[in-house]
Amino acid sequence: MNHSTSLVPLRQVAATQRQLLAQPGFPFADHLPAAQIHRICRALGHGFRERIYTPAVTLWTFLNQVFDADHSCRQAVARLLAYRTAQGLRPCSADTGAYCRARGRLPEELLVELTRTTGGRVVEQAPAEWLWKGRRVKVVDGTGLSMPDTPENQRAYPKSAKLPPGVGFPLVRLVVVFSLAVGTVLDAALGRFQGKSSGELSLFRSLEGVLERGDVLLADRLFATFWEVARALAAGVDVVMRMHAGRTPVWFRGRGHTKGNRRVWWRKPPRPEWMTAAEYEAIPEWLCLRAVRVDVRRRGFRTRQLVLVTTLTDATVVAGTDLADLYRRRWQAELHPRSLKETLQMDILRGQTPALVRKEVWAHLLVYNIVRTVMAQAALLAEVRPDAVSFAGALQTLNAFLPHLRSARTDEEAARLWGVLLGAIGSHRVGDRPNRYEPRAVKRRPKKYPRLKEPRAAARRRLAQGAKRVGKKR
Repeated sequence: MNHSTSLVPLRQVAATQRQLLAQPGFPFADHLPAAQIHRICRALGHGFRERIYTPAVTLWTFLNQVFDADHSCRQAVARLLAYRTAQGLRPCSADTGAYCRARGRLPEELLVELTRTTGGRVVEQAPAEWLWKGRRVKVVDGTGLSMPDTPENQRAYPKSAKLPPGVGFPLVRLVVVFSLAVGTVLDAALGRFQGKSSGELSLFRSLEGVLERGDVLLADRLFATFWEVARALAAGVDVVMRMHAGRTPVWFRGRGHTKGNRRVWWRKPPRPEWMTAAEYEAIPEWLCLRAVRVDVRRRGFRTRQLVLVTTLTDATVVAGTDLADLYRRRWQAELHPRSLKETLQMDILRGQTPALVRKEVWAHLLVYNIVRTVMAQAALLAEVRPDAVSFAGALQTLNAFLPHLRSARTDEEAARLWGVLLGAIGSHRVGDRPNRYEPRAVKRRPKKYPRLKEPRAAARRRLAQGAKRVGKKR
């Protein structure tokens, strides 16, 4: 198979080796050079002085903190201190105060811009074999994240109203648009977990420019609304979604229709509050769509039949089996957030303020894109699709090779290490488990301690007053 090697940086290692030896952010300095970071900072109006914690060094240290299994600031500063000492540079302080202040000054827009740039660059360089019928497919999905229970976080991202005061944690909702071909994050939106304009649809509508003419939007039935389909059509984008459960069921019998394929018409609903009258008038009165019935004949699967709705109305060009196979690949939208939340440990954030929480989320997305970039390079060499490569395996391999890549002294040694690194990542394949099904239950239960249903300070006062300790005896 003849693929372009524009993604594989083997030829670039010799040219950039001297630069990498002077940077503490490898592999981040390779994908995010200091010149690019400082150029964006100046464009954003962010001034800085040439100290140890320049924006580039601060960003690389921040990304190393996310990349490391130990997410503490002390570990991130210790890595920087060890690197500078080993390179004969002036050691930085082991105290984390200077780094935390520099991280607080880092513009959030810098992380946003770099995330979008790195994600889109891999998609642009993807071979045609990775696309779906020559078109780029973008998948949207949402998830929720938790954060420390500080007063600032509570005001910005309040917890569930059903919980009493002092109990529970602030929650943030995250909606992400992924590339189906390479798995990178193309854009994201954050908001409150509840309240007006905080749902996944509202956050998705706030993402401007993520859908481009010729794209295909793949989503679950939450997004199968008249407004989302009309918005996609206006941008020249086709959609493939599961029919919303609130719509009238489609009857797949009648003259001029095949057994599992039918043309449907959606009429424009009344104008919602969030839409202006001019926007409402610009939307057509009717949408002509195609409904496709998919029978799921797999033992153990909960769903027996589902109905897909799409703007790809020509069955001679896109068959129903093509749409069924494409929608099945939508499961990648569930696996990507799992890689972010479990493998990169983004499920429970550490930021004490809303600004730092947002930066932490974007830093995770940026690290995720960089790992996905290396995975795309490895998949190209292994002649497989990127979704066949294990994200956890790539992260483990990068962590294992990182110290040796930093200590490489010659161009040949760096090139050899990088080549072995890509080969090892390409060999870590996702397990082939077709039609897998599992019960929604856990075998290993947590410890038998009750949940804390009151503020911790109140519980400690009760214990200090001689109250009986509740829970498992030790």
